[in-house]
Amino acid sequence: MLDKTTKTDSRIGPIGWEGQTLKEMLERSEAIFDRTGHYQGLKDLPIRTGKPILYEKIFSHLRGGLVNARSTALNISASPIVKEIGELSFALYTPEGESVALSTGIIVHVHTMSDAIKYMIRNNYEKNPGIAEGFIFCNNNSMIGDVHTADVHTLIPIFWEGELIGWAGGVTHEIDVGGIAPGSMCYGHADRYGDGLLISAELVGTDDVFHEDYLQRCRDNVRAEMYWVLDEKTRLTGCQLVRDQVFRTIEEVGIHTYKSFISEAVEEGRRTLIGRVRQLTFPGEYEAPTFIDIPWSKDETVHALARKDSMMHAPLRMKVSGDGHLSLSFDGANQWDYHSFNCSPSAMQGAMWVQLTQTLWNSDKINDGAYFASTLELPYGSWCNPDFDKVSTTLTWFFLIPAFTGFIRSLARAYFARGYLEEISASYPCTWNLTQGGGVNHFGQPSAFTNFEQSCQGTGAQYAKDGEASCAAMWNPEGDMGEIETWEHLEPLLYLGRGLKANSSGPGRYRGGCGSEALRMVFKTPGLVLFSCGEGQVFSSAGVFGGYPGNSGYRHNVHDSNIPELAAAKKPYPVLDGDPENSSISALASGREVFDENQMTGPHAFAEYDLYTAVQRGGPGLGDPLERDADSVAKDVNGGELLERYARPIYGVVLVAAGDGKAKADKTATANERQAMRKKRLERAVDARDYVAAQRGRVLEKDFIAPVRAMYASSMKLSDRWAGHFRTFWSLPDDFAF
Repeated sequence: MLDKTTKTDSRIGPIGWEGQTLKEMLERSEAIFDRTGHYQGLKDLPIRTGKPILYEKIFSHLRGGLVNARSTALNISASPIVKEIGELSFALYTPEGESVALSTGIIVHVHTMSDAIKYMIRNNYEKNPGIAEGFIFCNNNSMIGDVHTADVHTLIPIFWEGELIGWAGGVTHEIDVGGIAPGSMCYGHADRYGDGLLISAELVGTDDVFHEDYLQRCRDNVRAEMYWVLDEKTRLTGCQLVRDQVFRTIEEVGIHTYKSFISEAVEEGRRTLIGRVRQLTFPGEYEAPTFIDIPWSKDETVHALARKDSMMHAPLRMKVSGDGHLSLSFDGANQWDYHSFNCSPSAMQGAMWVQLTQTLWNSDKINDGAYFASTLELPYGSWCNPDFDKVSTTLTWFFLIPAFTGFIRSLARAYFARGYLEEISASYPCTWNLTQGGGVNHFGQPSAFTNFEQSCQGTGAQYAKDGEASCAAMWNPEGDMGEIETWEHLEPLLYLGRGLKANSSGPGRYRGGCGSEALRMVFKTPGLVLFSCGEGQVFSSAGVFGGYPGNSGYRHNVHDSNIPELAAAKKPYPVLDGDPENSSISALASGREVFDENQMTGPHAFAEYDLYTAVQRGGPGLGDPLERDADSVAKDVNGGELLERYARPIYGVVLVAAGDGKAKADKTATANERQAMRKKRLERAVDARDYVAAQRGRVLEKDFIAPVRAMYASSMKLSDRWAGHFRTFWSLPDDFAF
């Protein structure tokens, strides 16, 4: 196949179609879309409609090549994040950078790699450093096109007889990026200068071989250098396999058919999303704000500029037009700040992508057509579109994940209005606890690690069924938490236990899926640092239609533990924390306990035999908990998913002992209890007009804690529209400001 290509040096002349430069091709494509509303002006799809079998055959060949590339490349990587969890994906792009098809995997990056390609085109890479056969480009700069520093792109151009016909892109999540603290998503520093190794769409190889000086720079700047270098080879191999599949396809169908197909595929993608939006949702505007807090005013582990209590405001507004266009807006978001949770526009596009592919557009024909069928408004200067390009973005997901819960809640209401009840979900929980850190490992080497059992959270309840336990994350629907033995090989921490976490499900008529917990013991290391990461005092993922959020986080660690003494005496030791109000850790182990609700902390020192608890989240619920089937509540108690003492106060279910030693619901007593609970609800209910009037008084007095006042002040400063909306809702004076 390679004999059919021609080695091309882009400095000789334009490498685009019909003698155009890539920049001219991109500008022409955008102008045509602005004028016609169709990708490349395609009002008809001649191959798809005239030769549908050929169309499907080409697509199947290309997507099959992408999936095969991913499956093959997985066997090259040594990183458990890639090999075990599947944090890897590949995509095929047009010469202008529009995705045509993609593999399975972390599909959040379909459009982020598109942004990186377009950045290179707009910045005249065709002239300097050049774009030629065998060139290899790499990027992990989210301000160019990425989500956060740990996601590394490899991009290679694909030529046919001297002409650029597309790009192959691959992405993996790295264990360590050489940040100021170990781990792939370290935080606590103030700006980009602590983020680690930054590669800004660089030419890193020629003739299909990485430049040795580039690889050496990577080795010198990251702790887990073996994993980084092997992942470089993983991504390059996959991209080369994608390129070979493109060559085989062109050999079979011809270059002109191939060129026509890739344009038709993008236009079909645009029409598909529009059709799904029109079919499933009800036109209108939907609002679903989300908040999350950063309680750092007393945390001495974080940078002085970050040492304050603050909040993120994500006032998501979804608009569904009658013609099927989907618009999301974060207008009213507050300002970026000196922490690692800021988001670039590319990251926001990626998060929107991953949600679309799990909701409105869950098919194999996903590509950049959705980009042309939707809009995303991101206010400049806010946390989701900073006006300072040196912000830190190592843990962008801490803001991204809660921000888009509002999208799923809005979709639930839009589905309900149209009658598609089976599509409704109560959103998803946020993805923590995040276990990461580093130091000298159990092999005596400097190391870093990020444990990805965080990819398994409980799912949200659906309209007619409970959520699933510990099986998916918003950003990784594949939901594999990895084998314990694999993590123990990488990390100097032993698992004392791993299991479902009781009471983590969000209550409702249908409850969310349970989260999980793991108890780890630092082992065979003189010391390391570990982060805790989760929400502070704010629930960041609400339920719908009366459902409640899942569990919040807490921190329970033990320093200088007596585990060696317990083991030597063959006495019981804790395997899980279990019920935190009757903690197994506290009952069985001793030492200096850290047991509080402050889970959002910077890196803390741990020594051998110290204990670390990681608690993953349960999904939010749907509907009134008092409408839940009483037998289902008893089943949850018997299965260890609900603590018995909460059956009555949450669900109004009265349990009695069954003959087999388990609990069962007393239906008569339950009906009486629920009637009494509903009566109490009515007694303490407040008329909506009275409630709004009382809260308006608080607003006029600005009677909020300082982080809330600062958050709203920032939102009003950045957005006149949102400020006007806030004043109108509360009937405030035109000059009202925080």
